[in-house]
Amino acid sequence: MTEAKDDSICLHLPTEGMTDRDYMRLWDRLDRIEIRCIEKNGQCRHNVGETHYYDRMPYRRPEGVCYALLHVLELYTWRVTLGFPGWDAADRNVYRVHCPDRTGTIWEVRRVPRAAA
Repeated sequence: MTEAKDDSICLHLPTEGMTDRDYMRLWDRLDRIEIRCIEKNGQCRHNVGETHYYDRMPYRRPEGVCYALLHVLELYTWRVTLGFPGWDAADRNVYRVHCPDRTGTIWEVRRVPRAAA
């Protein structure tokens, strides 16, 4: 990724002359997304240590994750996939999100390189 002259952030992928095959190769290069439950504050079917993966792209939702949590996660999947830094200065590679239920769970969301998957 590079910064454009106007300071906007852009991937600057070479799209001129890009074929459908080239386009599909970009999808093949996307990393997985790991979500891991790190805290449970009340009643919830999910438990601490539970881990799920978005397989290869943000559109392939992990099985076994409740719809409420998926709703929150979808706000961050593309940020994580493209490596946009999180707000926690202690580790900008991780997003920590809370499920919508006030007594629910807290999850770490991170990109997992293809080689480590």
